[in-house]
Amino acid sequence: MSALSMGFAAGIIENPDTGEAPGWSDVRTWAQLSEEHGFDTFWVPDELVWEDAEQPDRTAGWWECVAMCAAVAATTETIQVGSWVLSALHRNPGITVKAVETLDEISGGRFVFGFGSGHAGRQGEAFGFPLDLTVGRYEEALNIVVPLLRDGQADYSGEFHSAVRQQSRPRGPSCGTIPLVLGGHGPRTIRLAVQHADIWSAYATSSSQPEAFADRLKLDDEACERHGRDPADIGRSVGVMVLLPGTEPGWLTSSNEPVAGSREEIAETLAAFASMGFDSIEVMIDGDPAEGIPVLGEIIE
Repeated sequence: MSALSMGFAAGIIENPDTGEAPGWSDVRTWAQLSEEHGFDTFWVPDELVWEDAEQPDRTAGWWECVAMCAAVAATTETIQVGSWVLSALHRNPGITVKAVETLDEISGGRFVFGFGSGHAGRQGEAFGFPLDLTVGRYEEALNIVVPLLRDGQADYSGEFHSAVRQQSRPRGPSCGTIPLVLGGHGPRTIRLAVQHADIWSAYATSSSQPEAFADRLKLDDEACERHGRDPADIGRSVGVMVLLPGTEPGWLTSSNEPVAGSREEIAETLAAFASMGFDSIEVMIDGDPAEGIPVLGEIIE
């Protein structure tokens, strides 16, 4: 594995301009190409439906994350498979761990468990999930998820979640060591990552340029100091949009100031994240991943 771990994040979403969604055969091809071209992890986003408040006819739905992770795990051999990131808002924490252990089994110990507080927009509301106190619900979920994941048992009673002498059985081959990646952008969610995660993950919300993440790195450093954790003891991961040479900006990258330029310039920008202290990068692209992944592989090389 390279010093800077590289992951490909699959856009398993309908194109809001055409209504077309990638099929399973497409996603399988992307995963196998990512494995072939040197990526360390294939990431599957956990989203439900994205709506455009100004243009309701551009609503776009996503394939379901857990089912897609299982399919990817069953059709690859060496690449890690990760959830990017499972939502605490619409999953029971105990059932979440059961799904994670099952994915660990299917993948032969290659599953990476990304977990976070929830969704942007009203997609949770559309499915009947509450949108208030999102971080509080997430924090309570971690009080069940973490002991189940690490020790195989949890007993907790909170305002939003409970577990009564709950056990995680059966357990996958990683048994207590499945990597836990926690997403976080603000002080509370970054604190939770510092307290519980193997890896803290941040995602580009408006800009994929390295300097856009400086403030979040500072929050992570401060949280580590406050809670007595060595910053070197927690991985740091960043999700960015990349506009490959010869690719026109599309609906995914047009609002996110992507990493762009020549292959050499893209490589230099991605390497800058390592200089800042990030250990891994998740990349999402516009265009056809079957064409883009080999190009990204050359950039990684």
